[in-house]
Amino acid sequence: MSDPHVPEPVLEVSGLSVEYVLDRGVARAVDDVSFTVGRGEFLGIVGESGCGKSTLLFAVAQLLAPPARVEAGSVRFKGTSLVGLTDKQLAATRWRDLSVVMQSAMNALNPVKSIGAQFKDALRAHGVRRSDEIAARSAEVLRMVGIDPAHLRSYPHQLSGGMRQRAMIAMAMLFTPDLVIMDEPTSALDVVAQRSLMVQIKELQEAYRFAVIFVTHDMSLISHFSDRLMVMYAGQVSELGATRTVFDAPRHPYTQGLLDAFPSIRGAKVPLKGIPGSPPNLAMIPNGCRFHPRCPVAFDRCSVEAPDLYEQDGSLVRCLLYDDAASGSSSPAPTGGRADA
Repeated sequence: MSDPHVPEPVLEVSGLSVEYVLDRGVARAVDDVSFTVGRGEFLGIVGESGCGKSTLLFAVAQLLAPPARVEAGSVRFKGTSLVGLTDKQLAATRWRDLSVVMQSAMNALNPVKSIGAQFKDALRAHGVRRSDEIAARSAEVLRMVGIDPAHLRSYPHQLSGGMRQRAMIAMAMLFTPDLVIMDEPTSALDVVAQRSLMVQIKELQEAYRFAVIFVTHDMSLISHFSDRLMVMYAGQVSELGATRTVFDAPRHPYTQGLLDAFPSIRGAKVPLKGIPGSPPNLAMIPNGCRFHPRCPVAFDRCSVEAPDLYEQDGSLVRCLLYDDAASGSSSPAPTGGRADA
């Protein structure tokens, strides 16, 4: 089942599965994932490390390298299938229509080229030849992210972590793309720099109406910035819905566990609750529901029957608690939420 209808979809992912073919076996890191992203929408993707978030983004952007491969499914960007396109065909789309901001700007940026030289390379690759036009656009995008254009002459190591990430976002904005994919761009920053960068990203997104897919493991970071939230566990979508709905009334026990794992800034002090255990080895997926070995409300069916995605008031949730056939045989659905998040 796909997610609820999104008007004017810029990206449509359907039944996408990605496998890593290893000597010790095959690990399916993304398993039958479907979602759409509307024009101008901000979609957050959260989950623990090892749940397939980054692999999903690399598959969407067609940046996978062996031993990873797309095993099934489709990725359609503005109506065009990206799966199977050659690097030359993809080059016409990357940066101009679809940009990617990597997790570590220090690794993504070329350390032996200035910021301006790297902007110039991207602009020339898409047909911008005039030096004055390149200089003007490069300075303009740096100003967009709050960096003095004088830093076009700087090298990545001469910038702070926050400035490097902003420079990467500026590079992603060179052609004002329709979709910007961001893989944990704030993970290496302190909390003040994280907040500042997130505000900058949101302001740019609202001003230029590009869509954003933002991957993070930090639920609290994304709570105020995304329109919809997709929770991933063991390569699958566990829950997908409007961000405020997911935070105020989480349906999946895994989502509730993630919310309980970060502190509240309001109300009485309460002990933080972790989720016992760890995500499964993707080469040895447990039978039934993939979360059941760690689930506080698991019942007999959970260990033998893999749940589908069930629609609940506009959200999707992969849990047998919401299967009509389970009525009367299961524990109550999880309650609670984080209205303060």
